Amino acid sequence: MARPATYDEALRDRLLDITAETVDREGPERISLRDIAQRAGTSTSAIYALFGGKAELLVAVIEHGFTSFGTAQASTEGAGLRALGLAYRDWAKANPALYRLMFGGAITDAAGCAPDAEVMSSAMAPLVRTLAARVPEDEVMTAAVTVWAQVHGSVALELAAVAPEVTDWDVVYAAALDAVERAFPPR
Repeated sequence: MARPATYDEALRDRLLDITAETVDREGPERISLRDIAQRAGTSTSAIYALFGGKAELLVAVIEHGFTSFGTAQASTEGAGLRALGLAYRDWAKANPALYRLMFGGAITDAAGCAPDAEVMSSAMAPLVRTLAARVPEDEVMTAAVTVWAQVHGSVALELAAVAPEVTDWDVVYAAALDAVERAFPPR
């Protein structure tokens, strides 16, 4: 009997990256596992072994994004609210396809299932913990979503390139972070 093939984390990550780029470019309904596998230099068997199928691969892309984003946020958490905001933008600019997919909804609609709620909420945990030191306990989640909306909106507009060409995104983003810090000063 033949020994089943094993696949490593590097292949898993490569499949996730290629899937994210492909879905961002072509849409989730147009991807084929055969094409993804070919671009990754592997077979569809690897996708089935690592993820289970197309729907699971699509959800894994989103979970991978939130995990990577959460790691970037956690590494900056101790530096404060502004540092979290800067890390948010840096991560989004370094991972634009993944960023659009995480917040666009196209993958979860196509996959028919949602990413793990714990994975998504853990990505927001550094912001929640930082704000817990700044606002009353019963206001923490409202504050966190308010901050998230502010930085997300700025980054989404920048990545979409929908502002006038003369827009200096560094200045815009600094102003957004200034507004966040004024709204939620340290106690």
